[in-house]
Amino acid sequence: MSFKNQVLKTVNQIPRGRVMSYKQVAERSGSPRAWRSVGNILNKNKDPKLPCHRVIKSDGTIGGYRRGVKEKARRLQQEGVLIKKGKFIF
Repeated sequence: MSFKNQVLKTVNQIPRGRVMSYKQVAERSGSPRAWRSVGNILNKNKDPKLPCHRVIKSDGTIGGYRRGVKEKARRLQQEGVLIKKGKFIF
């Protein structure tokens, strides 16, 4: 399986109301240092069913999102992801 497909599979397995960091996704996809590649793969994703919004930065901040960071924050809050002092708790 290609790294891209492994990333998409890993992200698709993140449950509603939970998040993972780009680094965690890279590690679980078999390339621990490829967190930037994870971001690039997710940025190019056009499948609205894939929960790309559930991937955040390692420091707990939101990171980027193809549909805008406000939409990403809204979706995460709607799913019940907690925010404390401007950072997501995971």
